[in-house]
Amino acid sequence: MQATTITPSIDLDLEGKQHGFLKLPYSHDDSAWGCIMIPLTVIKNGPGPTALLSGGNHGDEYEGITGLLKLANSLEPEQVNGRVIIVPAMNYPAVLNGSRTSPIDSGNMNRSFPGNPGGSITERIADYFQRYLIPICDYALDIHSGGKTLDILPFAAAHQLTDKTQQATCIEGAKLFGAPYTMTLFELDASALYDTAVEEQGKIFVTTELCGGGTSSVESVAMAERGIHNFLIFAGVTQGVYQLPDKPTTILEMPDASCYLQSEHQGLLEMCVSLGDNINKGDIIARIYSLERTGQLAEEYFAQRDGILAARRHPALINIGDTFAVLATVVD
Repeated sequence: MQATTITPSIDLDLEGKQHGFLKLPYSHDDSAWGCIMIPLTVIKNGPGPTALLSGGNHGDEYEGITGLLKLANSLEPEQVNGRVIIVPAMNYPAVLNGSRTSPIDSGNMNRSFPGNPGGSITERIADYFQRYLIPICDYALDIHSGGKTLDILPFAAAHQLTDKTQQATCIEGAKLFGAPYTMTLFELDASALYDTAVEEQGKIFVTTELCGGGTSSVESVAMAERGIHNFLIFAGVTQGVYQLPDKPTTILEMPDASCYLQSEHQGLLEMCVSLGDNINKGDIIARIYSLERTGQLAEEYFAQRDGILAARRHPALINIGDTFAVLATVVD
């Protein structure tokens, strides 16, 4: 396979603390021999596991970016047993643009794996993670939130995996992250996810959804920081006491595609339930009003299963095919 065009500006195996970049050549109108400089911190102290921590997989999800920027400043080698690799802004062009996808190639990082070393900018970044960073890690944490288009109950998550021992460890890591909710996720299309790339290499992987709306709050950033602290202890890279909330995490699962409700109409969305509400099959979830003319009755959408409302669309304007609600089942 073709070699990567990305080069780290620091030695990932060097002892101590280093700040640098993943340098990706990018020739464009404003810089003929330019590079995309993806910020990177590596902290290494002797033998031990490697934890790969990432935020900014989507550029409008800020809790992970903020928490990892703060960690890069505060974590010191004497606190580490092994290695921590911090990439706060995985899809760096998208982060700078405040958008879910890259403004350069419209690439969605979390739909671009395993990547392509000779492909688009987003595919090249995905390829570097696939072939160079994932293989050297033992544990990976990728921090997401809802971005501009979703509001989500704050949860840490793992997936159903063929290897049940690996699955159990991932779920334990998600629980110990310390979010109010812990989710076993069903993905509509998992084939090109970063999550799947990590899991298929046999690594322990935890992801999150920490609120949304395209911003962050005191509470959501605190959840990210607490979760990062807990994840590093779980990975055996640092020592300390878990910072868990007073109320135990609520366990949720999404068994199948019926958890997702997509619009078959275009117009104005009226949600009829709120995040965290208990839902019974047949309950009205939302109405969509036509904006083309008055005098038309709203289209009504009903729950296809029991559960709680785990996520909802944030903007009120909606198009055909947009997911506007996600239901999850509470696991006793």
